[in-house]
Amino acid sequence: MSSTEPSALLSHLYHTDGSATFAQNGYTVIGAVNGPIEVQRRDELPEEAAVDVIVRPAAGVGGTRERHLESILQSTLRQIILIQNFPRTLIQVTLQITSTPESESAGSKLVQASSNLAILPTLLQTAVLTLLSASMPLSMTLTSVLLALDSKGNSRNIVQNPSPVQLQSATSIHVLGFTSRGELLVAESEGSFTMEDWDEVFETGKALCCGGEDVIDGEAMEGVALDKEKGDMSMFVKSVLEHKIENDLHWKD
Repeated sequence: MSSTEPSALLSHLYHTDGSATFAQNGYTVIGAVNGPIEVQRRDELPEEAAVDVIVRPAAGVGGTRERHLESILQSTLRQIILIQNFPRTLIQVTLQITSTPESESAGSKLVQASSNLAILPTLLQTAVLTLLSASMPLSMTLTSVLLALDSKGNSRNIVQNPSPVQLQSATSIHVLGFTSRGELLVAESEGSFTMEDWDEVFETGKALCCGGEDVIDGEAMEGVALDKEKGDMSMFVKSVLEHKIENDLHWKD
């Protein structure tokens, strides 16, 4: 079984301005960023930087699935990078998927989830860590989470970082991304759900990304089974950066 616990490594690739490897829920993605660099005249924007995102699959050549993920990532990163600081330049982010979770029903064979959303939080988190590794000027950071909702009548079961089998049996799948200010920036959903379902998914996702015991009240959690991990994603990102700074400054000791 793959671990749902996140792990990260920063600035481990050479010949890039920033790099990061992030793994969670069976997915591992290596990210690299270069920029601001010279941009081709046809892609040049007079008042801001162009952001190019490339997603490469674990095997084979990228197709429609990767193009869809790239469009979501590009629009998201443009909102957190201070692109106005670098007009007529290019910021290029490359994300290489190196491993995907094993299907419990397929033995050791690697399979792709039927939903494109399953890997989106890992891609988003890798991209943000890569930008932080490059000391790219950002207006805010971003944390994201994958949730599966199994709704049966008045009973709602929300699972964080679901397995491929749980994704197939879920009523709906949700990817939520929150900024460091607690604002919703990414909301991608698939499946059937009501507004009441969405409200509970939103509150649960915000608590997991931003933390805080007071984010979810008792009524919102009623009837919801949640896989809680130690801390939240925002604290995880902070701890990764603190660890990198400690390693960079160890020579002073």
